Amino acid sequence: MLWAALLPDTLPDDPQRRTEALDGLATWCLQFTPRVAVLEALLQCPAVVMEMEQSLRLFGGKRRLVERVREESTDLGVRQLSWAPTSLAALAVGRAGMSNGFAKPLAQLLDALPLETLTQVASHQATLARLGCRTLGQVRALPRGGLSRRFDSQLLATLDQAYGLRPETYPWAQLPETFHAKLELMARIEHAPAILFGARRLVLQMAGWLMARRSGVTAFTLRWCHDAMRSKTAGDGGELTVRTAQATRDTEHLIRLLAEHLDKVELLAPVGDLELLATEVQSLEEKSFSMLPEARQSGEGLALVLERIAARLGPDRVLRPVILEDHRMEWMCRWRPVPEPAPRAKSCMVEVPQPTFILAKPLRLATQNNRPLYQGVLQLLAGPHRVEGGWWDRTTQSEEGERLGEGKGKGEGAPAPASPETTRHSARDYWVAVSEHAGVLWIFQMRLAKEETAWFLHGTFA
Repeated sequence: MLWAALLPDTLPDDPQRRTEALDGLATWCLQFTPRVAVLEALLQCPAVVMEMEQSLRLFGGKRRLVERVREESTDLGVRQLSWAPTSLAALAVGRAGMSNGFAKPLAQLLDALPLETLTQVASHQATLARLGCRTLGQVRALPRGGLSRRFDSQLLATLDQAYGLRPETYPWAQLPETFHAKLELMARIEHAPAILFGARRLVLQMAGWLMARRSGVTAFTLRWCHDAMRSKTAGDGGELTVRTAQATRDTEHLIRLLAEHLDKVELLAPVGDLELLATEVQSLEEKSFSMLPEARQSGEGLALVLERIAARLGPDRVLRPVILEDHRMEWMCRWRPVPEPAPRAKSCMVEVPQPTFILAKPLRLATQNNRPLYQGVLQLLAGPHRVEGGWWDRTTQSEEGERLGEGKGKGEGAPAPASPETTRHSARDYWVAVSEHAGVLWIFQMRLAKEETAWFLHGTFA
């Protein structure tokens, strides 16, 4: 068996906060194994233990698993991490300041440890000292009959469990349905970016919870509470919600996003407590590994980079094109902020010729004998293709002018008069035409007032 014992560095004195801190560490451990337990939560030296023998293959072997737990647990405030064949042996080894409980045979290793490493033995330390016992091996060498009559049954049971002679049973930690973690800071913080040091521990706990649930987060909220000696105008605290375009549990990406948002926050009073909530959670589809070598991606993906830039510059300054179901060419593509979730349904391709480039505003063409002119007379190759619609797309003339870049210059900065509401309804007959000098063009004919018609150039083919 492979047991790990995690001993936290400092814990609050308040029993409720102390229990919440240990439960948060246990929640993080649940990503590795469901066999996680909290030992002696309200005593002087509590610990969280987990049995990981069945998880070795899943996480790439013992060496990689030990390295990952050691690296991430340091950011969670774990001062000592130890390993042993039993949970109590790992706990005793950790309290003795050692980490490797497999360096020697288990009995030889435990026999040399002092009485203080096991709580049930340390409670009888005064009596055992008068008997000349200073180590666990000396206690174990005493007659079992005398020990059972003179001391309570917990002493022998604890020794047997530590030495692997009796099975260990614990009330296993349960994975909560929602994530809600709190952290009391060691010192009051006056600048928002400094909150990231404590928030990192909460984000790591949330990532472990997401891993255990095989899920990802699309939005999480960080709350902070102001110090009790604050001014009345500062309020109780504040909060910040971070959203992602796609569900993720990438710890480093979430921390980078949080750092970009915290750079824009100004605290009204010193902060003493933090609180993190996973507000929007989605299930993630696990990817199966291939038997063939796969190409490894170096660095971050484009989506993660754009998301972090949007957090720094603002969501309205980083846009991406979104294809919509619309037959009107100029409205097939809309620009949306990167943090907004992409539409799940993909738009259907139109089975008609589509130009490579379109003009921002259609160019009216001259005509000769009812034939359109553009660097010469145009020859119609294919068409007509009727496009009619847009009666539902309501707008104002001022919005349309801003989209086309009009209405600027004279009187700029003055409030624009209210414009009547109109629609972007269009009825056009599109043609594919060829010009001797301009190449293949995309033109349309539309009906004007008084039964007149006009030709417009709308796009070109590459």
